[in-house]
Amino acid sequence: MLEVPVLRWGKVYESMEKQPVVHFDTGEPMAFTHQATGSMVKMDLRKAQKARDALRQFSIPQLLEICTKAADLYLNATLPMGTGTLTPAEFCRIQSATTGLPEHMCAGNMRKNAFVLGHMGDVLGSLMRGLPFDILAKGYGKEAGRDVMVSYQANTPVLGAVLPNNSPGVHTLWLPAIPMQIGLMLKPGSQEPWTPYRIAEAFFQAGLPKESIALYLGSHEVGGALVSDCPRVMMFGGQQTVEQHHGNPRVSVHGPGFSKIILGDDVVDNWEDYLDLMTDSVFANGGRSCINCSSIYVSRHGREIADALAKRLGPVAPLPPTDPKASIAAFTNPQMAEAVHDQIEELLKGDGVTEMTAKYREGSRLVSAERYAYLRPTIVFCESPDAPMANTEYMFPFASVVECPEDRMLASIGQTLVCTAITDNEVFRQQLLDAIHIDRLNLGPVRTMQINWLQPHEGNIVEFLYRNRAFQDSPPPAH
Repeated sequence: MLEVPVLRWGKVYESMEKQPVVHFDTGEPMAFTHQATGSMVKMDLRKAQKARDALRQFSIPQLLEICTKAADLYLNATLPMGTGTLTPAEFCRIQSATTGLPEHMCAGNMRKNAFVLGHMGDVLGSLMRGLPFDILAKGYGKEAGRDVMVSYQANTPVLGAVLPNNSPGVHTLWLPAIPMQIGLMLKPGSQEPWTPYRIAEAFFQAGLPKESIALYLGSHEVGGALVSDCPRVMMFGGQQTVEQHHGNPRVSVHGPGFSKIILGDDVVDNWEDYLDLMTDSVFANGGRSCINCSSIYVSRHGREIADALAKRLGPVAPLPPTDPKASIAAFTNPQMAEAVHDQIEELLKGDGVTEMTAKYREGSRLVSAERYAYLRPTIVFCESPDAPMANTEYMFPFASVVECPEDRMLASIGQTLVCTAITDNEVFRQQLLDAIHIDRLNLGPVRTMQINWLQPHEGNIVEFLYRNRAFQDSPPPAH
Protein backbone atom coordinates (compact mmCIF):
# COMPACT_ATOMS: atom_id res chain seq x y z
CA MET A 1 0.00 0.00 0.00
CA LEU A 2 1.28 3.45 -0.94
CA GLU A 3 2.36 5.60 2.03
CA VAL A 4 2.94 9.34 1.71
CA PRO A 5 5.24 10.83 4.37
CA VAL A 6 5.60 14.33 5.73
CA LEU A 7 8.51 16.20 4.09
CA ARG A 8 10.30 18.50 6.53
CA TRP A 9 12.50 20.61 4.31
CA GLY A 10 12.94 17.65 2.01
CA LYS A 11 13.62 15.12 4.76
CA VAL A 12 11.15 12.25 5.10
CA TYR A 13 9.28 12.13 8.41
CA GLU A 14 7.20 9.07 9.25
CA SER A 15 4.59 9.54 11.94
CA MET A 16 2.97 7.03 14.25
CA GLU A 17 -0.44 8.28 13.13
CA LYS A 18 -1.52 7.65 9.54
CA GLN A 19 -4.75 8.54 7.77
CA PRO A 20 -6.24 6.63 4.82
CA VAL A 21 -7.05 8.44 1.58
CA VAL A 22 -9.99 6.48 0.23
CA HIS A 23 -11.72 5.89 -3.08
CA PHE A 24 -14.74 8.20 -3.17
CA ASP A 25 -17.03 5.40 -4.39
CA THR A 26 -15.82 2.15 -2.80
CA GLY A 27 -14.20 3.48 0.38
CA GLU A 28 -11.13 1.38 -0.44
CA PRO A 29 -7.90 2.95 0.93
CA MET A 30 -5.80 4.21 -1.96
CA ALA A 31 -2.91 5.35 0.25
CA PHE A 32 -2.01 6.22 3.82
CA THR A 33 -0.69 9.67 4.65
CA HIS A 34 1.61 10.35 7.59
CA GLN A 35 0.40 13.18 9.80
CA ALA A 36 2.17 16.37 10.84
CA THR A 37 1.22 18.54 13.80
CA GLY A 38 0.92 22.26 14.33
CA SER A 39 3.86 22.27 16.72
CA MET A 40 5.99 20.59 14.03
CA VAL A 41 5.19 23.42 11.62
CA LYS A 42 6.07 26.04 14.22
CA MET A 43 9.35 24.28 14.93
CA ASP A 44 10.25 24.02 11.24
CA LEU A 45 9.52 27.69 10.69
CA ARG A 46 12.68 28.38 12.69
CA LYS A 47 14.62 26.91 9.75
CA ALA A 48 12.71 28.83 7.09
CA GLN A 49 15.65 31.08 6.23
CA LYS A 50 17.68 28.02 5.23
CA ALA A 51 15.11 27.30 2.50
CA ARG A 52 15.59 30.76 1.03
CA ASP A 53 19.36 30.53 1.41
CA ALA A 54 19.35 27.25 -0.55
CA LEU A 55 17.40 28.84 -3.40
CA ARG A 56 19.65 31.88 -3.47
CA GLN A 57 22.56 29.61 -4.37
CA PHE A 58 20.91 29.63 -7.81
CA SER A 59 20.32 32.65 -10.02
CA ILE A 60 16.74 33.34 -11.05
CA PRO A 61 17.50 32.29 -14.68
CA GLN A 62 18.87 28.99 -13.32
CA LEU A 63 15.71 28.46 -11.28
CA LEU A 64 13.64 29.17 -14.38
CA GLU A 65 15.58 26.43 -16.19
CA ILE A 66 14.73 24.08 -13.33
CA CYS A 67 11.05 25.04 -13.71
CA THR A 68 11.19 24.15 -17.41
CA LYS A 69 12.72 20.74 -16.65
CA ALA A 70 10.21 20.17 -13.84
CA ALA A 71 7.31 20.92 -16.20
CA ASP A 72 8.32 18.07 -18.50
CA LEU A 73 8.95 15.67 -15.62
CA TYR A 74 5.65 16.53 -13.92
CA LEU A 75 3.67 15.97 -17.11
CA ASN A 76 5.46 12.96 -18.60
CA ALA A 77 7.71 11.12 -16.14
CA THR A 78 7.21 8.30 -13.67
CA LEU A 79 7.93 10.07 -10.38
CA PRO A 80 8.28 8.99 -6.74
CA MET A 81 5.16 9.26 -4.60
CA GLY A 82 5.98 8.35 -1.04
CA THR A 83 6.85 4.66 -0.87
CA GLY A 84 5.95 4.10 -4.52
CA THR A 85 5.92 5.73 -7.93
CA LEU A 86 3.19 7.05 -10.23
CA THR A 87 3.11 7.34 -13.99
CA PRO A 88 1.08 10.28 -15.35
CA ALA A 89 -1.86 7.96 -16.04
CA GLU A 90 -1.66 6.44 -12.55
CA PHE A 91 -1.48 9.94 -11.09
CA CYS A 92 -4.71 10.97 -12.85
CA ARG A 93 -6.37 7.72 -11.82
CA ILE A 94 -5.60 8.06 -8.11
CA GLN A 95 -6.41 11.78 -8.08
CA SER A 96 -9.79 11.08 -9.68
CA ALA A 97 -10.45 8.20 -7.29
CA THR A 98 -9.98 10.33 -4.18
CA THR A 99 -11.48 13.66 -5.35
CA GLY A 100 -14.36 12.59 -7.60
CA LEU A 101 -13.01 14.69 -10.48
CA PRO A 102 -13.25 12.91 -13.88
CA GLU A 103 -9.91 11.53 -15.05
CA HIS A 104 -9.82 13.63 -18.22
CA MET A 105 -10.23 16.79 -16.08
CA CYS A 106 -7.33 15.63 -13.90
CA ALA A 107 -5.23 15.33 -17.07
CA GLY A 108 -6.38 18.78 -18.18
CA ASN A 109 -5.30 20.30 -14.88
CA MET A 110 -1.94 18.55 -15.21
CA ARG A 111 -1.45 20.25 -18.56
CA LYS A 112 -2.41 23.60 -17.04
CA ASN A 113 0.13 23.26 -14.21
CA ALA A 114 2.83 22.08 -16.61
CA PHE A 115 2.16 24.99 -18.96
CA VAL A 116 2.69 27.53 -16.19
CA LEU A 117 5.87 25.76 -15.01
CA GLY A 118 7.19 25.59 -18.55
CA HIS A 119 6.47 29.26 -19.26
CA MET A 120 7.53 30.56 -15.87
CA GLY A 121 10.00 33.05 -17.34
CA ASP A 122 7.22 34.79 -19.25
CA VAL A 123 4.87 34.60 -16.26
CA LEU A 124 7.40 36.05 -13.83
CA GLY A 125 8.43 38.73 -16.32
CA SER A 126 4.83 39.87 -16.62
CA LEU A 127 4.23 39.77 -12.87
CA MET A 128 7.33 41.97 -12.44
CA ARG A 129 6.07 44.39 -15.12
CA GLY A 130 9.27 43.95 -17.11
CA LEU A 131 11.71 44.76 -14.30
CA PRO A 132 15.01 42.83 -14.49
CA PHE A 133 14.89 39.62 -12.45
CA ASP A 134 18.18 40.58 -10.83
CA ILE A 135 16.33 43.20 -8.79
CA LEU A 136 14.69 40.43 -6.77
CA ALA A 137 17.93 38.47 -6.43
CA LYS A 138 20.12 41.44 -5.37
CA GLY A 139 17.41 43.45 -3.67
CA TYR A 140 17.98 46.49 -5.87
CA GLY A 141 18.78 47.53 -9.42
CA LYS A 142 17.84 49.84 -12.24
CA GLU A 143 14.81 49.70 -14.47
CA ALA A 144 15.61 48.59 -18.00
CA GLY A 145 16.44 51.58 -20.17
CA ARG A 146 16.11 54.09 -17.34
CA ASP A 147 18.56 55.46 -14.82
CA VAL A 148 16.10 54.83 -11.99
CA MET A 149 17.08 52.83 -8.92
CA VAL A 150 14.42 50.50 -7.46
CA SER A 151 14.57 48.10 -4.52
CA TYR A 152 12.50 45.05 -3.63
CA GLN A 153 12.79 43.40 -0.23
CA ALA A 154 11.42 39.94 0.57
CA ASN A 155 8.64 40.01 3.16
CA THR A 156 9.33 36.38 4.08
CA PRO A 157 11.83 33.58 3.46
CA VAL A 158 8.98 31.15 2.71
CA LEU A 159 5.41 31.08 1.42
CA GLY A 160 2.97 28.99 3.42
CA ALA A 161 -0.03 27.57 1.56
CA VAL A 162 -3.15 25.83 2.86
CA LEU A 163 -4.32 23.99 -0.25
CA PRO A 164 -7.79 22.75 -1.28
CA ASN A 165 -9.22 19.47 -2.52
CA ASN A 166 -11.63 20.71 -5.16
CA SER A 167 -9.56 21.87 -8.14
CA PRO A 168 -5.93 20.85 -8.86
CA GLY A 169 -5.53 23.82 -11.21
CA VAL A 170 -5.18 26.29 -8.32
CA HIS A 171 -1.63 25.08 -7.71
CA THR A 172 -0.49 27.38 -10.48
CA LEU A 173 -0.87 30.25 -8.01
CA TRP A 174 2.03 29.31 -5.71
CA LEU A 175 4.44 28.01 -8.34
CA PRO A 176 6.12 31.41 -9.01
CA ALA A 177 7.49 31.49 -5.44
CA ILE A 178 10.33 29.10 -6.34
CA PRO A 179 11.98 31.20 -9.09
CA MET A 180 11.49 34.22 -6.81
CA GLN A 181 13.86 32.43 -4.38
CA ILE A 182 11.13 31.97 -1.75
CA GLY A 183 10.79 28.54 -0.10
CA LEU A 184 7.51 26.66 0.26
CA MET A 185 5.65 25.25 3.27
CA LEU A 186 2.60 23.47 1.88
CA LYS A 187 -0.35 21.83 3.59
CA PRO A 188 -1.94 19.67 0.87
CA GLY A 189 -5.64 18.88 0.89
CA SER A 190 -6.44 15.60 2.64
CA GLN A 191 -8.03 14.11 -0.50
CA GLU A 192 -5.64 15.70 -2.99
CA PRO A 193 -2.05 15.45 -1.75
CA TRP A 194 -1.06 14.21 -5.20
CA THR A 195 -0.42 17.46 -7.07
CA PRO A 196 1.84 19.26 -4.55
CA TYR A 197 3.84 16.06 -3.94
CA ARG A 198 4.26 15.36 -7.65
CA ILE A 199 5.29 18.96 -8.35
CA ALA A 200 7.80 18.81 -5.47
CA GLU A 201 9.30 15.57 -6.80
CA ALA A 202 9.49 17.05 -10.30
CA PHE A 203 11.37 20.02 -8.85
CA PHE A 204 13.78 17.75 -6.97
CA GLN A 205 14.44 15.58 -10.02
CA ALA A 206 15.10 18.77 -12.01
CA GLY A 207 17.79 19.86 -9.55
CA LEU A 208 16.01 21.98 -6.96
CA PRO A 209 17.50 21.61 -3.44
CA LYS A 210 15.22 19.48 -1.30
CA GLU A 211 15.61 21.76 1.71
CA SER A 212 13.59 24.45 -0.12
CA ILE A 213 10.20 22.68 0.17
CA ALA A 214 8.25 21.25 3.10
CA LEU A 215 4.93 19.38 2.85
CA TYR A 216 2.72 18.79 5.88
CA LEU A 217 -0.23 16.45 5.62
CA GLY A 218 -2.37 16.73 8.71
CA SER A 219 -5.42 18.15 10.44
CA HIS A 220 -6.72 21.74 10.49
CA GLU A 221 -4.21 22.34 13.28
CA VAL A 222 -1.44 22.30 10.66
CA GLY A 223 -3.13 24.95 8.55
CA GLY A 224 -3.80 26.99 11.67
CA ALA A 225 -0.11 26.98 12.57
CA LEU A 226 0.85 28.17 9.10
CA VAL A 227 -1.71 30.97 9.18
CA SER A 228 -0.73 32.12 12.66
CA ASP A 229 3.07 31.92 12.35
CA CYS A 230 4.19 32.07 8.71
CA PRO A 231 4.95 35.65 7.55
CA ARG A 232 3.09 35.16 4.25
CA VAL A 233 0.32 32.60 3.67
CA MET A 234 -1.88 31.72 0.71
CA MET A 235 -5.06 29.85 1.56
CA PHE A 236 -8.26 28.65 -0.06
CA GLY A 237 -11.70 28.50 1.50
CA GLY A 238 -15.31 29.64 1.56
CA GLN A 239 -16.77 33.07 2.13
CA GLN A 240 -16.40 32.70 5.89
CA THR A 241 -12.65 32.18 5.46
CA VAL A 242 -12.45 35.25 3.21
CA GLU A 243 -14.23 37.41 5.76
CA GLN A 244 -12.17 36.03 8.65
CA HIS A 245 -8.88 37.16 7.09
CA HIS A 246 -10.09 40.28 5.30
CA GLY A 247 -7.62 43.12 5.69
CA ASN A 248 -4.79 40.89 6.96
CA PRO A 249 -1.75 41.73 4.77
CA ARG A 250 -0.06 38.45 5.77
CA VAL A 251 -2.80 36.26 4.31
CA SER A 252 -3.87 35.99 0.66
CA VAL A 253 -7.26 34.28 0.66
CA HIS A 254 -8.72 32.72 -2.48
CA GLY A 255 -12.41 32.09 -1.95
CA PRO A 256 -15.59 32.12 -4.03
CA GLY A 257 -15.24 34.14 -7.21
CA PHE A 258 -18.84 35.24 -7.82
CA SER A 259 -17.72 35.69 -11.44
CA LYS A 260 -20.14 37.37 -13.82
CA ILE A 261 -21.08 37.90 -17.44
CA ILE A 262 -22.75 41.21 -18.35
CA LEU A 263 -24.51 41.86 -21.65
CA GLY A 264 -24.92 45.58 -22.26
CA ASP A 265 -28.09 47.15 -23.60
CA ASP A 266 -26.48 47.56 -27.01
CA VAL A 267 -25.80 43.81 -27.50
CA VAL A 268 -28.37 41.98 -25.39
CA ASP A 269 -30.85 41.59 -28.28
CA ASN A 270 -28.19 39.44 -29.96
CA TRP A 271 -27.74 37.21 -26.90
CA GLU A 272 -27.83 34.01 -28.97
CA ASP A 273 -24.44 35.01 -30.42
CA TYR A 274 -22.97 34.58 -26.94
CA LEU A 275 -24.76 31.41 -25.85
CA ASP A 276 -21.69 29.18 -26.36
CA LEU A 277 -19.58 31.61 -24.32
CA MET A 278 -22.11 31.67 -21.49
CA THR A 279 -22.49 27.86 -21.49
CA ASP A 280 -18.74 27.22 -21.39
CA SER A 281 -18.18 29.83 -18.67
CA VAL A 282 -20.75 28.14 -16.43
CA PHE A 283 -19.94 24.52 -17.24
CA ALA A 284 -16.19 24.11 -17.85
CA ASN A 285 -14.17 22.11 -15.29
CA GLY A 286 -17.40 20.78 -13.81
CA GLY A 287 -18.30 24.24 -12.47
CA ARG A 288 -15.78 23.85 -9.66
CA SER A 289 -13.60 26.90 -10.26
CA CYS A 290 -13.87 30.38 -8.79
CA ILE A 291 -13.62 31.68 -12.35
CA ASN A 292 -16.71 29.76 -13.50
CA CYS A 293 -19.55 32.18 -14.21
CA SER A 294 -22.14 32.13 -11.42
CA SER A 295 -24.36 35.06 -12.56
CA ILE A 296 -25.32 36.55 -15.92
CA TYR A 297 -26.71 40.10 -15.84
CA VAL A 298 -28.94 41.34 -18.66
CA SER A 299 -31.44 44.17 -18.97
CA ARG A 300 -33.95 42.05 -20.94
CA HIS A 301 -34.44 38.56 -22.45
CA GLY A 302 -33.42 37.05 -19.11
CA ARG A 303 -36.00 34.28 -19.11
CA GLU A 304 -35.19 33.34 -22.72
CA ILE A 305 -31.46 33.21 -21.98
CA ALA A 306 -31.98 31.13 -18.83
CA ASP A 307 -34.21 28.73 -20.76
CA ALA A 308 -31.64 28.34 -23.55
CA LEU A 309 -28.88 27.60 -21.03
CA ALA A 310 -31.15 25.17 -19.18
CA LYS A 311 -31.99 23.35 -22.38
CA ARG A 312 -28.27 22.71 -22.93
CA LEU A 313 -27.25 21.88 -19.37
CA GLY A 314 -30.39 20.41 -17.82
CA PRO A 315 -30.05 16.97 -19.45
CA VAL A 316 -26.46 16.52 -18.24
CA ALA A 317 -26.20 13.47 -15.97
CA PRO A 318 -23.36 11.90 -13.97
CA LEU A 319 -21.04 9.48 -15.73
CA PRO A 320 -18.26 7.33 -14.23
CA PRO A 321 -15.07 9.37 -13.72
CA THR A 322 -13.24 7.05 -16.12
CA ASP A 323 -15.62 8.03 -18.94
CA PRO A 324 -14.01 10.63 -21.26
CA LYS A 325 -17.44 12.26 -21.61
CA ALA A 326 -17.88 12.75 -17.84
CA SER A 327 -18.53 16.45 -17.31
CA ILE A 328 -19.44 16.87 -13.64
CA ALA A 329 -17.54 15.88 -10.52
CA ALA A 330 -18.75 13.91 -7.52
CA PHE A 331 -19.12 15.41 -4.06
CA THR A 332 -17.05 13.04 -1.92
CA ASN A 333 -19.06 14.22 1.08
CA PRO A 334 -22.70 13.38 0.23
CA GLN A 335 -23.98 15.39 3.20
CA MET A 336 -22.50 18.54 1.66
CA ALA A 337 -24.30 17.92 -1.63
CA GLU A 338 -27.56 17.25 0.21
CA ALA A 339 -27.19 20.48 2.18
CA VAL A 340 -26.57 22.52 -1.00
CA HIS A 341 -29.55 20.87 -2.70
CA ASP A 342 -31.81 21.61 0.27
CA GLN A 343 -30.60 25.23 0.43
CA ILE A 344 -31.37 25.73 -3.26
CA GLU A 345 -34.84 24.23 -2.84
CA GLU A 346 -35.53 26.60 0.07
CA LEU A 347 -34.31 29.67 -1.83
CA LEU A 348 -36.45 28.73 -4.83
CA LYS A 349 -39.50 29.31 -2.65
CA GLY A 350 -38.72 33.04 -2.63
CA ASP A 351 -40.40 35.55 -4.89
CA GLY A 352 -38.94 36.43 -8.26
CA VAL A 353 -36.80 33.32 -8.81
CA THR A 354 -37.52 30.28 -11.02
CA GLU A 355 -35.49 27.18 -11.74
CA MET A 356 -35.29 26.65 -15.50
CA THR A 357 -33.44 23.30 -15.66
CA ALA A 358 -36.06 21.12 -13.94
CA LYS A 359 -38.18 20.62 -17.07
CA TYR A 360 -35.15 19.45 -19.06
CA ARG A 361 -33.89 17.07 -16.39
CA GLU A 362 -35.01 13.53 -15.71
CA GLY A 363 -35.23 13.04 -11.98
CA SER A 364 -33.78 15.10 -9.17
CA ARG A 365 -30.93 17.59 -9.15
CA LEU A 366 -29.43 15.48 -6.34
CA VAL A 367 -28.12 12.04 -7.35
CA SER A 368 -27.11 10.23 -4.18
CA ALA A 369 -25.10 7.12 -3.42
CA GLU A 370 -23.86 5.69 -0.14
CA ARG A 371 -20.47 7.42 -0.09
CA TYR A 372 -20.87 10.25 -2.63
CA ALA A 373 -23.39 12.39 -4.47
CA TYR A 374 -23.70 14.46 -7.63
CA LEU A 375 -25.49 17.75 -8.18
CA ARG A 376 -26.70 18.18 -11.75
CA PRO A 377 -26.39 21.56 -13.49
CA THR A 378 -28.90 24.15 -12.35
CA ILE A 379 -29.90 27.41 -14.03
CA VAL A 380 -32.26 29.86 -12.33
CA PHE A 381 -33.92 33.02 -13.59
CA CYS A 382 -34.10 36.01 -11.25
CA GLU A 383 -36.55 38.75 -12.12
CA SER A 384 -34.39 41.37 -10.40
CA PRO A 385 -31.07 41.64 -8.54
CA ASP A 386 -33.09 41.72 -5.33
CA ALA A 387 -34.33 38.16 -5.85
CA PRO A 388 -32.84 35.38 -3.74
CA MET A 389 -30.03 33.59 -5.60
CA ALA A 390 -29.16 36.61 -7.77
CA ASN A 391 -25.57 36.51 -6.49
CA THR A 392 -25.00 32.92 -5.38
CA GLU A 393 -22.16 30.50 -6.01
CA TYR A 394 -21.95 26.76 -5.54
CA MET A 395 -19.28 24.14 -6.27
CA PHE A 396 -21.07 22.63 -9.27
CA PRO A 397 -22.46 24.06 -12.55
CA PHE A 398 -24.91 26.63 -11.19
CA ALA A 399 -25.76 30.06 -12.55
CA SER A 400 -28.43 32.69 -12.14
CA VAL A 401 -29.61 34.83 -15.05
CA VAL A 402 -30.56 38.17 -13.55
CA GLU A 403 -32.65 40.90 -15.20
CA CYS A 404 -31.36 44.28 -14.14
CA PRO A 405 -31.34 47.73 -15.77
CA GLU A 406 -27.91 48.53 -17.12
CA ASP A 407 -27.58 51.61 -14.90
CA ARG A 408 -28.06 49.40 -11.80
CA MET A 409 -25.77 46.53 -12.78
CA LEU A 410 -22.51 47.74 -11.28
CA ALA A 411 -24.21 48.61 -8.02
CA SER A 412 -25.86 45.17 -7.91
CA ILE A 413 -23.23 42.62 -8.91
CA GLY A 414 -21.20 42.81 -5.69
CA GLN A 415 -17.59 41.65 -5.33
CA THR A 416 -16.56 39.92 -8.56
CA LEU A 417 -13.38 37.99 -9.32
CA VAL A 418 -13.91 37.86 -13.11
CA CYS A 419 -16.32 40.01 -15.07
CA THR A 420 -16.83 39.48 -18.78
CA ALA A 421 -18.67 42.56 -20.03
CA ILE A 422 -19.84 42.62 -23.63
CA THR A 423 -20.71 46.13 -24.74
CA ASP A 424 -19.54 48.78 -27.19
CA ASN A 425 -20.99 51.58 -25.05
CA GLU A 426 -17.91 53.69 -24.22
CA VAL A 427 -19.55 55.28 -21.17
CA PHE A 428 -20.44 51.88 -19.71
CA ARG A 429 -17.00 50.48 -20.58
CA GLN A 430 -15.36 53.30 -18.64
CA GLN A 431 -17.64 52.66 -15.67
CA LEU A 432 -16.58 49.00 -15.77
CA LEU A 433 -12.92 50.02 -15.86
CA ASP A 434 -13.49 52.25 -12.83
CA ALA A 435 -15.36 49.59 -10.79
CA ILE A 436 -13.04 48.66 -7.91
CA HIS A 437 -15.14 45.62 -6.93
CA ILE A 438 -14.17 43.85 -10.19
CA ASP A 439 -10.82 42.09 -9.91
CA ARG A 440 -10.29 40.78 -13.46
CA LEU A 441 -12.11 42.54 -16.28
CA ASN A 442 -12.69 41.10 -19.75
CA LEU A 443 -14.11 43.67 -22.16
CA GLY A 444 -15.64 41.72 -25.02
CA PRO A 445 -16.58 38.08 -25.66
CA VAL A 446 -14.00 36.34 -23.47
CA ARG A 447 -14.98 33.28 -21.43
CA THR A 448 -14.62 33.83 -17.69
CA MET A 449 -12.55 30.61 -17.61
CA GLN A 450 -10.07 31.93 -20.19
CA ILE A 451 -6.91 32.82 -18.26
CA ASN A 452 -4.06 34.91 -19.57
CA TRP A 453 -1.11 33.50 -17.62
CA LEU A 454 0.87 36.66 -18.33
CA GLN A 455 -1.45 38.60 -16.02
CA PRO A 456 -2.16 38.21 -12.29
CA HIS A 457 -4.96 35.76 -11.47
CA GLU A 458 -6.04 37.28 -8.18
CA GLY A 459 -3.61 39.80 -6.79
CA ASN A 460 0.08 39.80 -7.70
CA ILE A 461 2.29 37.29 -5.90
CA VAL A 462 5.37 39.48 -6.42
CA GLU A 463 3.70 42.32 -4.52
CA PHE A 464 2.58 39.84 -1.85
CA LEU A 465 6.00 38.28 -1.24
CA TYR A 466 8.13 41.39 -1.82
CA ARG A 467 7.77 45.05 -0.93
CA ASN A 468 8.94 47.92 -3.08
CA ARG A 469 10.89 50.36 -0.92
CA ALA A 470 12.94 53.51 -1.33
CA PHE A 471 16.63 52.89 -1.85
CA GLN A 472 19.70 54.95 -2.72
CA ASP A 473 23.14 53.55 -3.40
CA SER A 474 26.01 55.95 -2.79
CA PRO A 475 29.51 54.62 -3.53
CA PRO A 476 31.90 54.69 -0.57
CA PRO A 477 34.35 57.60 -0.46
CA ALA A 478 37.77 57.02 -2.04
CA HIS A 479 40.67 56.50 0.38
